Amino acid sequence: MKYICRSCGTMIGHLDPTQVTERALGFDCLTIEERQEILQYQENGEIHVQIICEHCQEALERHPELHLQSTPLQ
Repeated sequence: MKYICRSCGTMIGHLDPTQVTERALGFDCLTIEERQEILQYQENGEIHVQIICEHCQEALERHPELHLQSTPLQ
């Protein structure tokens, strides 16, 4: 399971899926729409979790107009 910034594409971290489950991370509490937005299931069985890294979050807070772009920091 890889955590990847949805804005800049940087890999933030990873978890061994044999050590942690989606339920333990609370993903089972997400709506279908939230799961589709946040979780990407790869053909090789890997899960990519789309979040925003600290750098991009700070940039978006400083420049809220970037929210209007589909890929604001790429």
